[in-house]
Amino acid sequence: MKTEKNILFAFLLNLMFSIFEFVGGIFTNSVAILSDAVHDMGDALSIGISLFLEKKSKKKPDNNYTYGYIRYSVLGGLITTVILLVGSVLVIYNAIVRIINPVDVNYKGMLIFAVAGVIMNFIAAYLTKEGDSINQKSVNLHMLEDVLGWVVVLVGAIIMNFTDILIIDPIMSIGVAVFILINTLKNLKQILNLFLEKTPENINIEELKNHLKKIDGVNDIHHIHVWSIDGYNSYATMHIVTKSNNIKEIKEKIRKELAEHGICHAILETEDEACDDVECKPNLHTEQEAHNHHHH
Repeated sequence: MKTEKNILFAFLLNLMFSIFEFVGGIFTNSVAILSDAVHDMGDALSIGISLFLEKKSKKKPDNNYTYGYIRYSVLGGLITTVILLVGSVLVIYNAIVRIINPVDVNYKGMLIFAVAGVIMNFIAAYLTKEGDSINQKSVNLHMLEDVLGWVVVLVGAIIMNFTDILIIDPIMSIGVAVFILINTLKNLKQILNLFLEKTPENINIEELKNHLKKIDGVNDIHHIHVWSIDGYNSYATMHIVTKSNNIKEIKEKIRKELAEHGICHAILETEDEACDDVECKPNLHTEQEAHNHHHH
């Protein structure tokens, strides 16, 4: 619940603030402030999307989404990330145009807006730091960037006050945009890994196998598949070869070991003899043949 409240608050704050910035950017003629305004508008939109999807992601599993709606939260992160990428590129482009043709800027006005900007965004960043979905992370990343962006504008405005060097304004906005770009790409990679069902970073399949094989009664383990729905909860399926009669006990031990590796949901198949890989690939044998083979 906390996550949603925070995201909603950040959304409203950003929306109001981006309007305040457009006014400020026009009034001071500063591209750093205007590009921040565009950026904040994008943020507000993406936070709105995130909020909607975060709510949806809390829905319980049903027949359509058997794992629940968690991935919607990741989707929110993806949309936010894409908006940020586009935003950063636009900011860089505008700044380059300004470097080629410097423009007069009202620094006194910039100072006032920058101080307000730092304060407002710091509050928003502080309020969104709780929570741990990828979605929440990308929202918080937005907030931190906004604070940084304004700190940079503030410093720039102070320098321009004393030196009159106009290209400081666009150079600042490029610095912030590049920083955002790098972080966004990192976020994107994490999200794509989830969609590609990559084994989660915190799980080493070989190590997991060795731990499981040490359990009494487990002769062999194969066909381990581990994936994550949201970057925090991992799921696994595997085949366990065991001669033991007490399957229930063995499964319990295995689940306990898996839980230590952060796997909260596992589907465990048991069989009573080593399976030649062939049997596990039904396309090579008909079921019947595999069945006969098992009992010869």
